[in-house]
Amino acid sequence: MMQKLAGKVALITGGSSGIGLTTARLFIQEGAKVVLTGRDEQKLQAVQAELGENAIALQANSADTEALQRAVAAAVETFGGLDIVFANAGISGSTPLENTSPAYFEDILRINVTGPFLTVQAALPHLNAGSSVILIGSVMANAGQPHSSAYAASKGAVTAMARSMVGELSPRGIRVNTVVPGPIRTPIWGQTTAEALDQLNDGFSLGVPLKRMGEPEEIAKAVLYLASDDASYVQGAELSVDGGIAAAPMGAPVYLQH
Repeated sequence: MMQKLAGKVALITGGSSGIGLTTARLFIQEGAKVVLTGRDEQKLQAVQAELGENAIALQANSADTEALQRAVAAAVETFGGLDIVFANAGISGSTPLENTSPAYFEDILRINVTGPFLTVQAALPHLNAGSSVILIGSVMANAGQPHSSAYAASKGAVTAMARSMVGELSPRGIRVNTVVPGPIRTPIWGQTTAEALDQLNDGFSLGVPLKRMGEPEEIAKAVLYLASDDASYVQGAELSVDGGIAAAPMGAPVYLQH
């Protein structure tokens, strides 16, 4: 079977765990070379050992322009170019109105909004014609969840920013699309054990029409589609991978129990 990303080079931010790492594994399986970034040096060393010569794992803050430029340079110098950018790095956090500090609020926006902008900006001079940029939003942008103002605002900003990038980059033949996940079983929730994630799943399932959290592999496959030539005429899409939350919130089990 032909590999979907044969000969392609990808940059993935936030690639040391969760959706980013799962996507890196899938990209390599489909023939790509990958440069991935993260903040935890120990995790990155483990990722480098796992992925081997088809990957470069670099420590970089996703809102650090110089670090991002180094990651892009590594892709170009080692693998010969850059065809895919998956600006995946992001953080969550509780930001209640009563007691959230300005610094904490702004840190979430800096990583989740400024970070993707700087990532694409750093990559742009080196992106080949026909390249694919994938941003990552969230159903939380429209969910109205209490204590989530910063995270919700950041993800709403990402989808808006993607539309602007579509207008700006279409003349260069660069596609920009957004994957919009629902609740996914990843470390972003602060839970790392299978038992804790199972408990989270039990809670979230009530609000998801498909009655479960998603798996990182399900997001990675959506990203793969947008990165590949299968999506060569897909531009400006917001691809929901959320178990039906956005389309039919009233179809969730919590509303169908009576």
